[in-house]
Amino acid sequence: MTSHSCPLISDERIFVAGHRGMVGAAIVRQLQKMGCKNIITRSHGQLDLTSQLEVRDFFALERIDRVVLAAAKVGGIHANNIYPAEFIYVNMMIEANVIHEAYLAGVRDLLFLGSSCIYPKFAPQPMEEKQLLTGILEPTNEPYAVAKIAGIKMCEAYNRQFGTRYRSVMPTNLFGPGDNYHLENSHVIPAMIRKYHLAQLAMTGDSEAIQADEKRYGTIPPDICRAIGYRADQDRLDTSRPPKVVLWGTGSPRREFLHVDDMAAACIHVMQLQQAEFEAPYPSFVNVGTGEDITIREAALLIAELVGFRGETVYNSDQPDGTPRKLLHTGRINSLGWRPSLGFKQGLADAYRAYQEVVD
Repeated sequence: MTSHSCPLISDERIFVAGHRGMVGAAIVRQLQKMGCKNIITRSHGQLDLTSQLEVRDFFALERIDRVVLAAAKVGGIHANNIYPAEFIYVNMMIEANVIHEAYLAGVRDLLFLGSSCIYPKFAPQPMEEKQLLTGILEPTNEPYAVAKIAGIKMCEAYNRQFGTRYRSVMPTNLFGPGDNYHLENSHVIPAMIRKYHLAQLAMTGDSEAIQADEKRYGTIPPDICRAIGYRADQDRLDTSRPPKVVLWGTGSPRREFLHVDDMAAACIHVMQLQQAEFEAPYPSFVNVGTGEDITIREAALLIAELVGFRGETVYNSDQPDGTPRKLLHTGRINSLGWRPSLGFKQGLADAYRAYQEVVD
């Protein structure tokens, strides 16, 4: 089905909150390709979205027509476990301030980016929009999920009470250019790309390239240094044993992965839909994914092949797997006229190319 969409008005003033993040940056690129010339952005140093006063002053000054709320504090299982208070506080403050102050400033159109972690841990697969709030959440990222659910419900509440057009999109696991490769708080795909890249550099004895990678993407944790045989204190490699890659969990969980450029295209598509087309008979949010999933072990094999690493991969089953399976039901977004354009292998190649371009 092809959706009957109306084009974005070229002179709209569109505020993209979180434009330096992976998704926000991709959305800005998409808007620029469409010829949108009034894209408003602010860095955290220029505008603290957790400050209601600063956000109110911003909207009063800038006369925004449309908001894309892509700003969020994000991270993988490790980061969610260590910083649960920060994840719930920062995300709820950002959502409350931006959504409420946008409404007060007369902004009728807003797009909120959620996360597939909003669904119950043991939700039937694939997960449909109607399964929201039907069971307990995955404990490892519950605070983040609760914050995202609050954002969805806030958009719904403002639509019901004030007649706004605040829509939400629920992306699956995203990856691509601009991803976070810091090994203490990254998601699974960027973490594996960096681990295999470092292991391959160690395999070829390129300690200088490992140093360059560390300067760009952050400290290499001691356990990964040991795995690849890198003596960070001496900037040298231990060649007495071959490097290996150690991954968390068993490798059995199934995950769905979407390239960030496809996600950005989906966001623009949803923003352009007629209100009646989007809202009836569904809630105010829609899943965005590929409709296909693979195991972490299968993804690791593809990344190892892409990087050229032929050494050993070890799975540390003492670490948590997280949700056993996360696959989104994409029937609604497909019926609205959108499907992804990049396959997983093609997307991985693009992500790794971008990773290497920055490092090199």
